[in-house]
This record gives sequence, C-alpha cells and structure tokens, in this order.
Amino acid sequence: MSAAPHDHASDTHHAEGHSHLSPVEARVRALETLLVAKGYVDPAALDVLVDTYETRIGPRNGARVVARAWSDPAFAQWLARDATAAIASLGYGGRQGEHMVALFNTPEEHHLVVCTLCSCYPWPVLGLPPVWYKSAPYRSRAVSEPRAVLREFGTELPEGTRIRVWDSTAEIRYLVIPMRPAGTEGWDEARLAEIVTRDSMIGTGVPRPDVKAVP
Repeated sequence: MSAAPHDHASDTHHAEGHSHLSPVEARVRALETLLVAKGYVDPAALDVLVDTYETRIGPRNGARVVARAWSDPAFAQWLARDATAAIASLGYGGRQGEHMVALFNTPEEHHLVVCTLCSCYPWPVLGLPPVWYKSAPYRSRAVSEPRAVLREFGTELPEGTRIRVWDSTAEIRYLVIPMRPAGTEGWDEARLAEIVTRDSMIGTGVPRPDVKAVP
C-alpha cells in the first residue's frame, strides 16, 4: 500500500452509510453475543471498556498533542520534524504508533486520512478506530471523492482548499493537526484540548470553539 497522498480539488457523489460491518467485525459481534448469552461477559462492563478506549483515553491523548502544538511553536516544529518522538515525549507511544507522521492543515490544504486496504490507525493517540473508518465505503470513497465524503461529515471546505488524502500503512500512521480556530487566543492547553475532536484528527471534521468536543 502506498503512503503517497492523493490530491483532489472537488468531488460529488451519492452517499452511502458508514456503518457496514466487515466480516471480521461481524464475527467479533457474534462472539460477543455468545459470551454475553452464556454469562461470561457483563455487557455493561464491556460497553464501559469499549467506550473508554474508543472515546475517552485515545482521542484525549491526541487532543493533548494538538493543543500542545497550537500553544508551543517549538513543539509544533518538533512534531512536524519527528512526530513519533514528539508524541512520545507526552507519554503516548507503543504498538500502532511506532512510526507517526503529523499532517498540518492550512487554509490552502486540508488533510484526510484513510487506510484503503484494512484499518491501520494510530491507537496511542486516537484509541480504537470508529466503525465508519473501517467500512468499505469510506475506504474507497475517501480516495475517489473526498470532498463529498467530508460534506457527509458536515465539513464544508472552500472550493479553493486542496484536499490531500493519505493512505495509512502498517509502517506509517498519520495524525492530522487541525487549524486552531479563531477566537481561542489566550486559551490554555486544557481548554484547547476540549475542542479537538477525534474526527478533526482524522481529517473528517474540524474543531469547534463554541462547543465542548465530542468523539
């Protein structure tokens, strides 16, 4: 799988949903159902565990990285030069995050991350991948019609903004550093991290300073 980006200026297409289960996910779901039925697994505890890794621990780690980059120009430069080391300095690293690359959004260029063959994903900074990230429609359409995909996520970019699609591999994982919203001058890192969403670090969304971030 090539890690080279794909460039797009504009795309339009009819949308499909982002909730299809892959064969592996279907088998996992069937196994989970069986274990719950036999009383081996408490579904409430399982839900808490999945929620913790999917929406709390992981994305919050990445949000802290983004907030530090927004607040500290020296850290942002380090992140651009050696994302793996910069991220590790905050305590985030290990499996699925051994070789990280940070992609900085600008008014002229917006980055979008996909894994076209499977679901390579930077677990140390984003937690578990969402179902839509692993779905066949997203994996194919993010490359062929990224602007249309972004619209489906509620992200409308100016026509002049170039979209670059990056294909994650087992060797390289990407973290999008979204643009810091206007009106956040003087905010501390903790407050900035609250507006960084998981989707904004994949590239399907953008931070919103007017609301508390939700995964």
